[in-house]
Amino acid sequence: MECLFCNIIKGDIPSYKVYEDETAYAFLDINPCSKGHTVVVPKTHYENFTEMPAEEAAALFATVRMIARLVEDAVSADGSNIGLNNKPAAGQAVPHVHVHIIPRFEGDNGGSMHSIVHVPGAGDDLEEMAELLVME
Repeated sequence: MECLFCNIIKGDIPSYKVYEDETAYAFLDINPCSKGHTVVVPKTHYENFTEMPAEEAAALFATVRMIARLVEDAVSADGSNIGLNNKPAAGQAVPHVHVHIIPRFEGDNGGSMHSIVHVPGAGDDLEEMAELLVME
């Protein structure tokens, strides 16, 4: 099965491109959550963010930072949510790494990242969780 975002990058599927360089491609989301909702993808196909080499992930987020400023200024946003869904369990619908920039406006009735999911008791074992995650 061909990748939707790879076909957009190649120009086989039309998009509303807002930026392109040698490593990334940014375009308007066709089902936007708010005015100016933009998607930034690496040109190299990776299904999951955790599979990307660190250097390429850093380059992607440098582009995301630049595009987020551009988008916020263009639509006079009061802020933005910036995030990605990594793997299907997290809501990733297209198996190609992509970062959403969703402009936010005072009074838009949207939530924070904490509104995505809430698992009761998830914070009951923070000390144990920290021990599992600490890198030495």
